[in-house]
Amino acid sequence: MTEHVPHVVVGAGAMGLATTWQLARRGHRVLTVERFERGASHGATRNFNNAYSAAHYLDLLALARTEWDELSRTTGEPLLRLHGLLTHGDDAVVAQVREALVARGERAEILEPVDAARRWSGMRFDGGVLFTPDAGVVRAAAALDALEHGARSHGADIRYSHRVVALEERGDGVALTVDDGDRRYDVVAETAVVTSGAWTPGIVPASFPLPRLTVTEESPAHFAPISADARWPSFNHLVSRGTYPGPTYGMPTPGEGVKVGFHHVGPVVDPDRRTFRPVPALAAALHDYVTEWFPGLDPDSAEPISCTYTSTDSEDFVLDRRGRIVVGAGFSGHGFKFTPAVGSVLADLATDDAARAAEAFRIR
Repeated sequence: MTEHVPHVVVGAGAMGLATTWQLARRGHRVLTVERFERGASHGATRNFNNAYSAAHYLDLLALARTEWDELSRTTGEPLLRLHGLLTHGDDAVVAQVREALVARGERAEILEPVDAARRWSGMRFDGGVLFTPDAGVVRAAAALDALEHGARSHGADIRYSHRVVALEERGDGVALTVDDGDRRYDVVAETAVVTSGAWTPGIVPASFPLPRLTVTEESPAHFAPISADARWPSFNHLVSRGTYPGPTYGMPTPGEGVKVGFHHVGPVVDPDRRTFRPVPALAAALHDYVTEWFPGLDPDSAEPISCTYTSTDSEDFVLDRRGRIVVGAGFSGHGFKFTPAVGSVLADLATDDAARAAEAFRIR
């Protein structure tokens, strides 16, 4: 027996669940299938980082803030913790971001390094320090639960441990073959949204014009604060690659410490054959970085975290449609904060073949 549904979402990580929620709350019937017992998104916190200057990201961020607040209202679960964000290390970028934010009416001020160090004594700073108080973290694990609960409450059918083994566009829709371990079954949908992260290239037809997607294994770590009284914001440090492997980011995670990581420096991997261990040279560099820049953290307390980035060459997202197939991919290590807005864009693309994402997110 073949199941017929208006919309199918392939992948129930953050972006897939957000798309499912957006479709279901609009009254659309949607089936979502995920190959694993849970989606690939994980972790207790992710940066809600508003330090962007490009209009397409600031537009998406404004929508994300509205949608995070809406999701919080509908589920009763507070999902954003806005303790502020500090960005430093490149005065030109800091000034550009501040100008873009202030032009939109956002709160943003540049502090002297000594003033910033006085307020956040566990950190050192380089050059002007941009403070944006309306940033912080997304409670990521709680957000995934809220998205799933919200989607199911509107009638979405979400199936874990159901793997898509074939997907093709035909005259009557998108035909999928799904394996749930005990049996195989067929689904035909009017549109299919593929949000499968690192596995996206193996799911969409070869004719779908995906840009190159590179999967890397990244190894941030949680570090223990030396003092329980220190205040911790989220942060971006735009340190040059000549000094360390790359720029860094981080945030406090209650009960786990302060997360610190290099952005997009890990080795290229097969997502099905990850080591889940940090590269020794990169772990040593992170130890040295924390020693130099974080007097309030114990550099010997690192608890490594393994995660993957699926990145485009430009690090811009892919949010586009060809025929009846929609793809959301290439979130390049900075997508989670945008999750409900990405879901909204993908839902628009799935339900309106005339809809378009911002030009930067379209397949070139």
